[in-house]
Amino acid sequence: MIPLKDDIPTRRFPILTVAIIVACCFVYFVFEHGGWGLGSTGNERVADYGAIPYEITHPGKECGQTADGQVVCEGQEGVSGTAPDQPPWWITIFTSMFLHGSLLHLAGNMLFLWIFGNNIEDSMSRWRFALFYVLGGLIAVYAQTLIDADAAVPTVGASGAIAAVLGGYALLYPRARVVTVIFVIIFFTVIELPALLVLGFWALLQLFLGATDLTSPSGGQGGVAYFAHIGGFAFGLLAIKLFANRVYEDYDRAHRLPVY
Repeated sequence: MIPLKDDIPTRRFPILTVAIIVACCFVYFVFEHGGWGLGSTGNERVADYGAIPYEITHPGKECGQTADGQVVCEGQEGVSGTAPDQPPWWITIFTSMFLHGSLLHLAGNMLFLWIFGNNIEDSMSRWRFALFYVLGGLIAVYAQTLIDADAAVPTVGASGAIAAVLGGYALLYPRARVVTVIFVIIFFTVIELPALLVLGFWALLQLFLGATDLTSPSGGQGGVAYFAHIGGFAFGLLAIKLFANRVYEDYDRAHRLPVY
């Protein structure tokens, strides 16, 4: 299920949403030197500027990348020596929101942000949207950290903050229509679905995959930060009414049945 667009027009140009998309693309292609896959330079950037749960829960202990690409941390069993100088953990919880692990990772996140972010930005003042987005990303990082506080795997991507946007959208505009691609094995179709169905399915999928990941032999190291998504989405649901001060109240007018 891939959303393509919604049917709610915005009342002003979504300048912050566009700015975030541009910033994420710039960071991926210029700062990380990313392409279809990450090279060694990109991996170094992810290790340095990604949010590593171990660093967050062990202040003063730094993590670094070994010659074979593995991330190890000071104080871990079997690890000796000191890591090279790294950005402080409290900086990485912000920078991690702009890093991405692959072009597909970047493209998927930016698609969801463009479809749903413009209307959430439109539902509040711009400074409120900036604060809502950043707080959603921070909650997402800490939600993932709670699941495995000793993980040395960098958490990167805008998906936690975008999940907060999705949660807010699901609560504010549940009856909006979303043009969605539905895949059935090798076939696909394009249909309009209620936003609550699309976003509710996405949230349930994150819960299911997160639970599956926890019970897998890898112990939650499946490569996707499902609990960051869950934490961000929950924050969006719970906090959106505190931020949204100019909601588009008549958004579903075109779908109402006529009254005679």
